[in-house]
Amino acid sequence: MATVAEIPDPRVRTELWRPLSRAGSRYWIAVTLCAVIVAAGLAAWGYQIAKGLGIAGYRRPVFWAFYEADFVFWIGISHAGTLISAILRLTHAGWRKPVTRAAEAITVFALMIGAILPLIHLGRVWLFYWLIPYPNTRLLWPNFRSPLLWDLTAIFTYLIASSLYLYLPLIPDLAQLATRSRGWQRNLYRLLALKWVGSDRQWHALERAMKLMAAIVLAIAVSVHTVVAWDFAMAIVPMWHSTIFGPYFVVGAIFSGIAALVIVMASLRRFLHLESYLRPLHFDNLGKLLLLMSLLWIYFTVAEHLTIWYGKQPAEYSVFESRIYGDFAPYFWSMVILNFVVPFMLLSIRRLRSIRTVTICAVTVLIGMWIERFLIVVNALSRPRLASAWGAYSPTWVEITITAASFVTMTLLYLLFARLFPVIAVWEYEDVAHG
Repeated sequence: MATVAEIPDPRVRTELWRPLSRAGSRYWIAVTLCAVIVAAGLAAWGYQIAKGLGIAGYRRPVFWAFYEADFVFWIGISHAGTLISAILRLTHAGWRKPVTRAAEAITVFALMIGAILPLIHLGRVWLFYWLIPYPNTRLLWPNFRSPLLWDLTAIFTYLIASSLYLYLPLIPDLAQLATRSRGWQRNLYRLLALKWVGSDRQWHALERAMKLMAAIVLAIAVSVHTVVAWDFAMAIVPMWHSTIFGPYFVVGAIFSGIAALVIVMASLRRFLHLESYLRPLHFDNLGKLLLLMSLLWIYFTVAEHLTIWYGKQPAEYSVFESRIYGDFAPYFWSMVILNFVVPFMLLSIRRLRSIRTVTICAVTVLIGMWIERFLIVVNALSRPRLASAWGAYSPTWVEITITAASFVTMTLLYLLFARLFPVIAVWEYEDVAHG
Protein backbone atom coordinates (compact mmCIF):
# COMPACT_ATOMS: atom_id res chain seq x y z
CA MET A 1 0.00 0.00 0.00
CA ALA A 2 1.14 3.52 -0.72
CA THR A 3 1.78 5.93 2.12
CA VAL A 4 0.30 9.38 2.47
CA ALA A 5 3.13 11.03 0.63
CA GLU A 6 3.10 8.78 -2.44
CA ILE A 7 0.74 8.35 -5.33
CA PRO A 8 2.29 6.60 -8.32
CA ASP A 9 0.80 8.97 -10.87
CA PRO A 10 0.71 12.63 -9.73
CA ARG A 11 -1.42 13.51 -12.77
CA VAL A 12 -4.39 11.74 -11.17
CA ARG A 13 -4.02 13.80 -8.02
CA THR A 14 -3.71 17.02 -10.02
CA GLU A 15 -6.80 16.34 -12.12
CA LEU A 16 -9.04 15.14 -9.32
CA TRP A 17 -7.99 17.83 -6.86
CA ARG A 18 -8.33 20.67 -9.37
CA PRO A 19 -11.94 21.52 -8.35
CA LEU A 20 -10.78 21.94 -4.74
CA SER A 21 -8.16 24.58 -5.48
CA ARG A 22 -10.14 27.06 -7.51
CA ALA A 23 -13.74 28.04 -8.07
CA GLY A 24 -14.76 30.38 -10.85
CA SER A 25 -17.47 32.98 -10.93
CA ARG A 26 -19.96 30.51 -12.43
CA TYR A 27 -19.58 28.28 -9.39
CA TRP A 28 -20.30 31.09 -6.95
CA ILE A 29 -23.25 32.30 -9.03
CA ALA A 30 -24.69 28.78 -8.95
CA VAL A 31 -24.16 28.53 -5.18
CA THR A 32 -25.79 31.93 -4.64
CA LEU A 33 -28.83 31.08 -6.77
CA CYS A 34 -29.27 27.76 -4.99
CA ALA A 35 -28.92 29.43 -1.60
CA VAL A 36 -31.60 31.99 -2.52
CA ILE A 37 -34.06 29.26 -3.54
CA VAL A 38 -33.32 27.24 -0.41
CA ALA A 39 -33.87 30.39 1.67
CA ALA A 40 -37.22 30.87 -0.10
CA GLY A 41 -38.17 27.31 0.88
CA LEU A 42 -37.22 27.95 4.50
CA ALA A 43 -39.23 31.18 4.45
CA ALA A 44 -42.25 29.29 3.09
CA TRP A 45 -41.86 26.74 5.87
CA GLY A 46 -41.62 29.52 8.43
CA TYR A 47 -44.80 31.06 7.01
CA GLN A 48 -46.52 27.68 7.30
CA ILE A 49 -45.41 27.33 10.93
CA ALA A 50 -46.75 30.81 11.71
CA LYS A 51 -50.07 30.39 9.91
CA GLY A 52 -50.66 26.70 10.51
CA LEU A 53 -50.74 23.64 8.29
CA GLY A 54 -54.04 24.81 6.84
CA ILE A 55 -52.25 27.05 4.33
CA ALA A 56 -51.03 23.89 2.60
CA GLY A 57 -53.40 22.33 0.09
CA TYR A 58 -54.66 19.77 2.58
CA ARG A 59 -58.40 19.34 2.43
CA ARG A 60 -60.59 16.51 3.63
CA PRO A 61 -59.96 13.71 2.79
CA VAL A 62 -56.44 14.47 1.38
CA PHE A 63 -54.24 15.08 4.41
CA TRP A 64 -51.08 13.63 2.83
CA ALA A 65 -49.88 15.24 -0.37
CA PHE A 66 -46.74 16.93 -1.70
CA TYR A 67 -44.68 16.56 1.46
CA GLU A 68 -45.28 12.82 1.68
CA ALA A 69 -44.64 12.36 -2.05
CA ASP A 70 -41.38 14.29 -1.63
CA PHE A 71 -40.46 12.21 1.41
CA VAL A 72 -40.90 8.87 -0.35
CA PHE A 73 -39.11 10.22 -3.43
CA TRP A 74 -36.00 11.37 -1.54
CA ILE A 75 -35.77 8.21 0.55
CA GLY A 76 -35.85 6.34 -2.75
CA ILE A 77 -33.09 8.51 -4.21
CA SER A 78 -30.94 7.63 -1.20
CA HIS A 79 -30.65 4.07 -2.49
CA ALA A 80 -28.25 5.29 -5.19
CA GLY A 81 -25.26 5.06 -2.87
CA THR A 82 -26.02 1.96 -0.87
CA LEU A 83 -27.39 -0.39 -3.47
CA ILE A 84 -25.03 0.73 -6.24
CA SER A 85 -21.83 1.52 -4.39
CA ALA A 86 -22.13 -1.25 -1.81
CA ILE A 87 -22.97 -3.97 -4.31
CA LEU A 88 -20.17 -2.89 -6.65
CA ARG A 89 -17.69 -2.75 -3.78
CA LEU A 90 -18.63 -6.18 -2.44
CA THR A 91 -18.44 -7.75 -5.92
CA HIS A 92 -15.12 -6.00 -6.69
CA ALA A 93 -16.46 -4.55 -9.95
CA GLY A 94 -13.50 -2.88 -11.65
CA TRP A 95 -15.52 -0.08 -13.25
CA ARG A 96 -16.87 1.18 -9.92
CA LYS A 97 -13.90 3.43 -9.01
CA PRO A 98 -15.22 6.79 -10.27
CA VAL A 99 -18.83 5.95 -9.37
CA THR A 100 -18.86 4.96 -5.72
CA ARG A 101 -18.16 8.26 -3.96
CA ALA A 102 -20.63 10.19 -6.10
CA ALA A 103 -23.27 7.60 -5.25
CA GLU A 104 -22.45 7.57 -1.53
CA ALA A 105 -22.76 11.36 -1.35
CA ILE A 106 -26.19 11.21 -3.00
CA THR A 107 -27.34 8.82 -0.29
CA VAL A 108 -26.31 11.06 2.59
CA PHE A 109 -27.73 14.26 1.06
CA ALA A 110 -31.01 12.62 0.02
CA LEU A 111 -31.48 11.24 3.53
CA MET A 112 -30.81 14.66 5.06
CA ILE A 113 -33.52 16.16 2.85
CA GLY A 114 -35.91 13.25 3.41
CA ALA A 115 -35.50 13.48 7.18
CA ILE A 116 -36.69 17.10 7.19
CA LEU A 117 -39.89 16.47 5.23
CA PRO A 118 -41.82 14.64 8.00
CA LEU A 119 -41.01 17.60 10.26
CA ILE A 120 -42.40 19.99 7.63
CA HIS A 121 -45.58 17.94 7.63
CA LEU A 122 -45.94 18.28 11.42
CA GLY A 123 -48.27 21.04 12.48
CA ARG A 124 -46.36 21.83 15.68
CA VAL A 125 -42.81 21.11 14.62
CA TRP A 126 -41.32 22.45 17.87
CA LEU A 127 -42.72 19.35 19.59
CA PHE A 128 -40.95 16.93 17.25
CA TYR A 129 -39.08 15.39 20.18
CA TRP A 130 -42.33 13.80 21.29
CA LEU A 131 -41.65 11.23 18.56
CA ILE A 132 -38.54 10.04 20.38
CA PRO A 133 -39.12 7.26 22.97
CA TYR A 134 -37.37 8.62 26.03
CA PRO A 135 -38.15 8.40 29.79
CA ASN A 136 -40.14 11.41 30.91
CA THR A 137 -41.93 12.59 34.00
CA ARG A 138 -45.26 12.77 32.18
CA LEU A 139 -45.20 8.98 31.69
CA LEU A 140 -46.18 9.56 28.08
CA TRP A 141 -44.68 7.50 25.30
CA PRO A 142 -44.98 7.91 21.53
CA ASN A 143 -47.53 5.83 19.69
CA PHE A 144 -45.45 2.87 18.54
CA ARG A 145 -48.02 2.18 15.82
CA SER A 146 -47.42 5.59 14.28
CA PRO A 147 -45.59 5.71 10.92
CA LEU A 148 -43.82 8.85 12.15
CA LEU A 149 -41.96 6.81 14.78
CA TRP A 150 -41.12 4.08 12.27
CA ASP A 151 -39.74 6.64 9.83
CA LEU A 152 -37.75 8.46 12.50
CA THR A 153 -36.04 5.27 13.64
CA ALA A 154 -35.38 3.92 10.16
CA ILE A 155 -34.12 7.16 8.61
CA PHE A 156 -31.70 8.09 11.37
CA THR A 157 -30.28 4.56 11.48
CA TYR A 158 -29.81 4.70 7.72
CA LEU A 159 -28.32 8.20 7.85
CA ILE A 160 -25.72 7.28 10.49
CA ALA A 161 -24.67 4.12 8.61
CA SER A 162 -24.53 5.91 5.24
CA SER A 163 -22.50 8.79 6.66
CA LEU A 164 -19.95 6.32 8.00
CA TYR A 165 -19.92 4.54 4.66
CA LEU A 166 -19.20 7.83 2.88
CA TYR A 167 -16.58 8.90 5.43
CA LEU A 168 -14.44 5.76 5.60
CA PRO A 169 -13.22 5.81 1.96
CA LEU A 170 -12.54 9.54 2.32
CA ILE A 171 -9.90 9.08 5.03
CA PRO A 172 -6.85 8.36 2.77
CA ASP A 173 -7.69 11.32 0.54
CA LEU A 174 -8.22 13.58 3.54
CA ALA A 175 -4.76 12.71 4.84
CA GLN A 176 -3.18 13.68 1.53
CA LEU A 177 -5.25 16.86 1.30
CA ALA A 178 -4.00 17.88 4.75
CA THR A 179 -0.41 17.94 3.40
CA ARG A 180 -1.25 20.38 0.60
CA SER A 181 -3.84 22.65 2.23
CA ARG A 182 -3.51 25.68 4.44
CA GLY A 183 -5.52 27.51 7.04
CA TRP A 184 -8.86 26.17 8.21
CA GLN A 185 -9.04 23.58 5.44
CA ARG A 186 -5.77 21.99 6.57
CA ASN A 187 -7.05 21.80 10.14
CA LEU A 188 -10.33 20.30 8.93
CA TYR A 189 -8.67 17.66 6.77
CA ARG A 190 -6.14 16.80 9.47
CA LEU A 191 -8.92 16.38 12.04
CA LEU A 192 -11.01 14.17 9.75
CA ALA A 193 -8.02 12.07 8.62
CA LEU A 194 -7.70 10.53 12.11
CA LYS A 195 -3.87 10.42 12.01
CA TRP A 196 -3.84 8.33 8.84
CA VAL A 197 -0.30 7.50 7.64
CA GLY A 198 -1.09 4.71 5.16
CA SER A 199 0.48 1.80 7.04
CA ASP A 200 -0.40 -1.77 6.10
CA ARG A 201 -2.30 -2.17 9.34
CA GLN A 202 -4.43 0.92 8.63
CA TRP A 203 -5.15 -0.20 5.06
CA HIS A 204 -6.26 -3.66 6.16
CA ALA A 205 -8.45 -2.19 8.89
CA LEU A 206 -9.99 0.28 6.44
CA GLU A 207 -10.74 -2.43 3.87
CA ARG A 208 -12.43 -4.58 6.49
CA ALA A 209 -14.45 -1.63 7.79
CA MET A 210 -15.61 -0.64 4.29
CA LYS A 211 -16.73 -4.17 3.44
CA LEU A 212 -18.52 -4.49 6.78
CA MET A 213 -20.33 -1.17 6.31
CA ALA A 214 -21.23 -2.11 2.73
CA ALA A 215 -22.98 -5.24 3.99
CA ILE A 216 -24.68 -3.35 6.82
CA VAL A 217 -26.02 -0.50 4.67
CA LEU A 218 -27.36 -2.98 2.10
CA ALA A 219 -29.54 -4.60 4.75
CA ILE A 220 -30.56 -1.24 6.21
CA ALA A 221 -31.42 0.21 2.79
CA VAL A 222 -33.83 -2.60 1.96
CA SER A 223 -35.44 -2.48 5.41
CA VAL A 224 -35.78 1.32 5.39
CA HIS A 225 -37.76 1.54 2.19
CA THR A 226 -39.82 -1.44 3.25
CA VAL A 227 -40.70 0.49 6.40
CA VAL A 228 -41.66 3.49 4.25
CA ALA A 229 -43.87 1.17 2.19
CA TRP A 230 -45.51 -0.06 5.38
CA ASP A 231 -46.52 3.53 6.16
CA PHE A 232 -49.02 3.01 3.37
CA ALA A 233 -49.64 -0.74 3.36
CA MET A 234 -50.70 -0.87 7.01
CA ALA A 235 -53.50 1.64 6.37
CA ILE A 236 -56.91 0.42 5.25
CA VAL A 237 -56.94 2.71 2.23
CA PRO A 238 -57.95 1.53 -1.25
CA MET A 239 -54.89 0.43 -3.29
CA TRP A 240 -52.58 0.89 -0.28
CA HIS A 241 -53.40 -2.20 1.77
CA SER A 242 -51.24 -4.54 -0.28
CA THR A 243 -48.46 -7.04 0.42
CA ILE A 244 -46.70 -6.02 -2.79
CA PHE A 245 -45.85 -2.54 -1.53
CA GLY A 246 -42.60 -3.57 0.19
CA PRO A 247 -40.76 -4.95 -2.86
CA TYR A 248 -42.56 -2.48 -5.13
CA PHE A 249 -41.14 0.47 -3.20
CA VAL A 250 -37.65 -1.06 -3.02
CA VAL A 251 -37.57 -1.59 -6.79
CA GLY A 252 -38.79 1.96 -7.37
CA ALA A 253 -36.15 3.29 -4.98
CA ILE A 254 -33.31 1.52 -6.79
CA PHE A 255 -34.76 2.70 -10.11
CA SER A 256 -34.83 6.37 -9.10
CA GLY A 257 -31.49 6.06 -7.30
CA ILE A 258 -29.72 4.87 -10.45
CA ALA A 259 -31.32 7.73 -12.40
CA ALA A 260 -30.09 10.27 -9.86
CA LEU A 261 -26.57 8.83 -10.01
CA VAL A 262 -26.52 9.09 -13.81
CA ILE A 263 -27.53 12.76 -13.69
CA VAL A 264 -24.88 13.55 -11.06
CA MET A 265 -22.20 11.74 -13.05
CA ALA A 266 -23.15 13.53 -16.26
CA SER A 267 -22.99 16.87 -14.43
CA LEU A 268 -19.59 16.09 -12.89
CA ARG A 269 -18.25 14.97 -16.24
CA ARG A 270 -19.52 18.11 -17.95
CA PHE A 271 -18.66 20.81 -15.41
CA LEU A 272 -15.57 19.36 -13.70
CA HIS A 273 -14.09 18.02 -16.95
CA LEU A 274 -13.74 14.45 -15.69
CA GLU A 275 -14.10 12.85 -19.12
CA SER A 276 -11.00 10.67 -18.52
CA TYR A 277 -12.65 9.07 -15.48
CA LEU A 278 -16.41 9.10 -16.11
CA ARG A 279 -16.27 7.33 -19.45
CA PRO A 280 -18.91 5.95 -21.83
CA LEU A 281 -18.37 2.51 -20.25
CA HIS A 282 -19.77 3.71 -16.93
CA PHE A 283 -22.85 5.26 -18.52
CA ASP A 284 -23.38 2.16 -20.65
CA ASN A 285 -23.32 -0.10 -17.58
CA LEU A 286 -25.62 2.21 -15.62
CA GLY A 287 -27.89 2.42 -18.66
CA LYS A 288 -28.23 -1.36 -18.63
CA LEU A 289 -29.06 -1.27 -14.92
CA LEU A 290 -31.61 1.47 -15.59
CA LEU A 291 -33.23 -0.65 -18.30
CA LEU A 292 -33.35 -3.68 -16.01
CA MET A 293 -35.01 -1.68 -13.24
CA SER A 294 -37.46 -0.20 -15.75
CA LEU A 295 -38.56 -3.71 -16.70
CA LEU A 296 -38.90 -4.70 -13.04
CA TRP A 297 -40.84 -1.52 -12.32
CA ILE A 298 -43.35 -2.11 -15.13
CA TYR A 299 -43.78 -5.71 -13.93
CA PHE A 300 -44.71 -4.57 -10.41
CA THR A 301 -46.93 -1.79 -11.78
CA VAL A 302 -48.86 -4.20 -14.01
CA ALA A 303 -49.12 -6.76 -11.20
CA GLU A 304 -50.53 -4.17 -8.82
CA HIS A 305 -53.14 -2.83 -11.23
CA LEU A 306 -54.06 -6.17 -12.83
CA THR A 307 -55.26 -7.64 -9.53
CA ILE A 308 -57.36 -4.54 -8.82
CA TRP A 309 -58.92 -4.64 -12.30
CA TYR A 310 -59.69 -8.35 -12.07
CA GLY A 311 -61.14 -8.22 -8.55
CA LYS A 312 -63.26 -5.13 -9.19
CA GLN A 313 -63.90 -4.48 -5.51
CA PRO A 314 -65.86 -1.19 -5.53
CA ALA A 315 -63.62 0.85 -3.22
CA GLU A 316 -60.37 -0.11 -4.93
CA TYR A 317 -61.81 -0.10 -8.44
CA SER A 318 -62.95 3.50 -8.05
CA VAL A 319 -59.33 4.52 -7.40
CA PHE A 320 -58.17 2.34 -10.29
CA GLU A 321 -60.75 3.87 -12.61
CA SER A 322 -59.83 7.45 -11.72
CA ARG A 323 -56.17 6.57 -12.34
CA ILE A 324 -56.66 4.86 -15.70
CA TYR A 325 -59.57 6.79 -17.21
CA GLY A 326 -60.43 9.65 -14.90
CA ASP A 327 -58.90 12.79 -13.41
CA PHE A 328 -55.53 11.20 -12.67
CA ALA A 329 -55.14 9.47 -16.05
CA PRO A 330 -52.81 12.14 -17.53
CA TYR A 331 -50.45 11.66 -14.60
CA PHE A 332 -50.59 7.88 -14.77
CA TRP A 333 -49.93 7.55 -18.50
CA SER A 334 -47.23 10.21 -18.35
CA MET A 335 -45.60 8.14 -15.61
CA VAL A 336 -45.72 4.99 -17.77
CA ILE A 337 -44.22 6.80 -20.75
CA LEU A 338 -41.45 8.42 -18.71
CA ASN A 339 -40.58 5.35 -16.62
CA PHE A 340 -40.94 2.59 -19.19
CA VAL A 341 -41.57 3.63 -22.80
CA VAL A 342 -38.72 6.14 -23.10
CA PRO A 343 -36.07 4.00 -21.31
CA PHE A 344 -37.12 0.89 -23.22
CA MET A 345 -36.91 2.62 -26.60
CA LEU A 346 -33.58 4.34 -25.97
CA LEU A 347 -31.71 1.82 -23.81
CA SER A 348 -32.72 -1.56 -25.23
CA ILE A 349 -30.95 -0.85 -28.55
CA ARG A 350 -27.20 -0.83 -28.14
CA ARG A 351 -26.55 1.70 -30.91
CA LEU A 352 -28.85 4.22 -29.23
CA ARG A 353 -27.32 3.78 -25.79
CA SER A 354 -24.92 6.69 -25.25
CA ILE A 355 -24.07 9.18 -22.53
CA ARG A 356 -26.70 11.57 -23.84
CA THR A 357 -29.51 9.03 -24.16
CA VAL A 358 -28.78 7.47 -20.76
CA THR A 359 -28.87 10.94 -19.19
CA ILE A 360 -32.14 11.78 -20.96
CA CYS A 361 -33.66 8.55 -19.66
CA ALA A 362 -32.43 9.35 -16.16
CA VAL A 363 -34.18 12.72 -16.26
CA THR A 364 -37.45 11.18 -17.48
CA VAL A 365 -37.26 8.48 -14.82
CA LEU A 366 -36.81 10.99 -11.99
CA ILE A 367 -39.81 12.98 -13.21
CA GLY A 368 -41.85 9.82 -13.67
CA MET A 369 -40.97 8.43 -10.26
CA TRP A 370 -41.99 11.65 -8.53
CA ILE A 371 -45.32 11.46 -10.39
CA GLU A 372 -45.68 7.87 -9.20
CA ARG A 373 -45.19 8.96 -5.56
CA PHE A 374 -47.74 11.73 -6.05
CA LEU A 375 -50.26 9.26 -7.52
CA ILE A 376 -49.80 6.73 -4.73
CA VAL A 377 -50.43 9.38 -2.07
CA VAL A 378 -53.05 11.72 -3.51
CA ASN A 379 -55.02 9.45 -5.84
CA ALA A 380 -55.86 6.92 -3.14
CA LEU A 381 -56.66 9.50 -0.46
CA SER A 382 -58.97 11.48 -2.74
CA ARG A 383 -61.13 8.36 -3.23
CA PRO A 384 -61.84 6.90 0.23
CA ARG A 385 -64.19 3.96 0.63
CA LEU A 386 -67.28 6.11 1.05
CA ALA A 387 -68.13 7.97 -2.15
CA SER A 388 -69.75 10.73 -0.12
CA ALA A 389 -66.31 11.53 1.35
CA TRP A 390 -64.50 11.90 -1.98
CA GLY A 391 -62.58 15.12 -2.44
CA ALA A 392 -60.02 16.93 -4.59
CA TYR A 393 -56.57 18.33 -3.96
CA SER A 394 -54.56 21.16 -5.46
CA PRO A 395 -51.18 22.29 -4.12
CA THR A 396 -50.54 25.78 -2.79
CA TRP A 397 -47.55 28.02 -3.42
CA VAL A 398 -46.13 27.00 -0.05
CA GLU A 399 -45.96 23.32 -0.99
CA ILE A 400 -44.59 24.07 -4.44
CA THR A 401 -41.89 26.36 -3.04
CA ILE A 402 -40.80 23.84 -0.41
CA THR A 403 -40.74 21.03 -2.99
CA ALA A 404 -38.63 23.11 -5.37
CA ALA A 405 -36.30 24.03 -2.50
CA SER A 406 -35.80 20.35 -1.66
CA PHE A 407 -34.49 19.67 -5.18
CA VAL A 408 -32.25 22.73 -5.11
CA THR A 409 -30.93 21.72 -1.68
CA MET A 410 -29.51 18.56 -3.24
CA THR A 411 -27.73 20.69 -5.86
CA LEU A 412 -26.39 23.08 -3.23
CA LEU A 413 -25.09 20.29 -1.00
CA TYR A 414 -23.35 18.66 -3.93
CA LEU A 415 -21.76 21.95 -5.02
CA LEU A 416 -20.35 22.45 -1.53
CA PHE A 417 -19.22 18.83 -1.23
CA ALA A 418 -17.39 18.94 -4.59
CA ARG A 419 -15.61 22.11 -3.45
CA LEU A 420 -14.32 20.57 -0.21
CA PHE A 421 -13.72 16.91 -1.08
CA PRO A 422 -12.66 15.01 -4.22
CA VAL A 423 -15.73 13.46 -5.84
CA ILE A 424 -13.62 10.55 -7.09
CA ALA A 425 -11.37 8.59 -4.73
CA VAL A 426 -7.76 9.38 -5.62
CA TRP A 427 -6.33 6.45 -3.67
CA GLU A 428 -8.29 3.98 -5.79
CA TYR A 429 -6.19 5.04 -8.80
CA GLU A 430 -2.85 4.13 -7.27
CA ASP A 431 -2.32 1.31 -9.70
CA VAL A 432 -3.94 2.65 -12.88
CA ALA A 433 -3.87 6.32 -13.77
CA HIS A 434 -7.16 6.49 -15.65
CA GLY A 435 -8.92 3.38 -14.43
